[in-house]
Amino acid sequence: MENIAVIIFLLFGIAFLGLLSNRYRFPLPIALVLGGVCISLVPGLPVIALNPEVVFIVFLPPLLYGAAWNTSWHEFKANLRPIGLAAIGLVIFTTVLVAMAAHWLIDDLSWPAAFLIGAIVSPPDAVAATSVTKGLGLQPRMITILEGESLVNDASGLVAYKYALTAITAGNFVLWKAGLNFLWIASAGIAIGLAIGYIMYQVHKRFVCDSVIEVTLTFLTPFASYLLAEQFHFSGVLAVVTTGLYLSFRSGEIFSNQSRIMAYSVWEVVIYILNGLIFVLIGLQLRSVMAGISEYPASALILYGLVISFVVIIVRFVWIVPAALLPRYLSKRIREREPFDPRNMVVFGWAGMRGVVSMAAALALPIMLTDTVQFPHRNLIIYLAFCVILSTLLLLGLTLPWIIKKLGIEPYSAALEEYEVRTQVATHIITHIEENLSLLQDELLHNIKSKYEVKYNRLQKTDLPANYFGKGQTLAGNIFNEFTQLQIDLIGIERNSLEKMHRAGEASEEVLRKIERELDLEETRLQMEMYNG
Repeated sequence: MENIAVIIFLLFGIAFLGLLSNRYRFPLPIALVLGGVCISLVPGLPVIALNPEVVFIVFLPPLLYGAAWNTSWHEFKANLRPIGLAAIGLVIFTTVLVAMAAHWLIDDLSWPAAFLIGAIVSPPDAVAATSVTKGLGLQPRMITILEGESLVNDASGLVAYKYALTAITAGNFVLWKAGLNFLWIASAGIAIGLAIGYIMYQVHKRFVCDSVIEVTLTFLTPFASYLLAEQFHFSGVLAVVTTGLYLSFRSGEIFSNQSRIMAYSVWEVVIYILNGLIFVLIGLQLRSVMAGISEYPASALILYGLVISFVVIIVRFVWIVPAALLPRYLSKRIREREPFDPRNMVVFGWAGMRGVVSMAAALALPIMLTDTVQFPHRNLIIYLAFCVILSTLLLLGLTLPWIIKKLGIEPYSAALEEYEVRTQVATHIITHIEENLSLLQDELLHNIKSKYEVKYNRLQKTDLPANYFGKGQTLAGNIFNEFTQLQIDLIGIERNSLEKMHRAGEASEEVLRKIERELDLEETRLQMEMYNG
């Protein structure tokens, strides 16, 4: 009971860090890892550790599902080659070179343990990548590659992790068998993910009609996909990612508007708490971890952390040059279809932050190898994983905005795309009304048509730059903002009037809450309609 209370109070602290992060525009993953360090320095806190066997089950399915849900399948498919090179090739390359460096650097470290370290720190983190790059104006293709890489490389990194773990626990490892087995468990994991996705698609579409149940099912789906795949020793990670991509692509068909609003809110909270909880747990264990590696001199531990972190960072830059240039050299089609800017290679290399998945993989290591033998180098591996996360988030994450500015990369704005989509939708609706609803009563037809004509006319009066149709230009003015802000202000007056009636007891609670929810939904819609640059 006492331990649960400690975790709850520390999560309050993490929530406060989130407030500071939003207020001062400080990337949340960096705030979380620094929060973990601060927790480890507080004297008297208990050492709390989840059972390693349940760490993956608790953290991985929802985190991976949430990342997959927010990934565009069209953009993912269009950039499959660079995503695959980064998510598979770069992960293997990083694992091998980190293993070589760790084995050379640390005298008593076996090759399987060295490969285990490499597998843990090889995959960059999706949450870290999106949080740090948010608001930097990167091109959509670069964002897609970074997010797609972070999504798929968790699978390849964790497969390598499990092979290295098997080599330690079982004492045997055959490379060619591992390669064939990887193809089998990956294919089977994807197949299970598709099967679960299809089943849940049919369930949502045919049977579910309640928002609470729909959101509950979205929360349980990744766990079902992961556990079913793992039950048959297939890739649970790929199963979850596949299910997320499948259902996300079809979400417009199966979810009601209320379910979508509720689901996004619930999932934002779940992902935030899980990210905070993993760093609370590492903070509570860090003092114990450091005590477990006390036989190493402090200077040696610092050297180990710096060298492994340096290798992780530099390997990414070494890989990106041939991975980006060779396909262009070998394929005329790639040269003609894909724009090339060498500055994007620097941005990609600099965006290799590690985060919660690496930390969860380290914490999931078994405590005991057998009933009487401890897992070798467990504390050292956790320490090195934390060093890599800390160094990549601080060094790369904090300097990435400065690097983008120094490179002179022109910020991308989605305003033009938003303008064109809104115009096309409004035009289509007006055409539909004129062609299919002409038999309505004149007053009703006029009222419904006027609603969309107002939207269309406001779009036509939006101030656009003179070279609007030039490639890559950004929108000079804001879309709808003046009219939309006026509506939001009036909703505020409506809400104040409703609150006065609430306090005076002039209407029932049921009616008041219903109207309040209508105002909340309308204000949310209007806020999303505004463009804030």
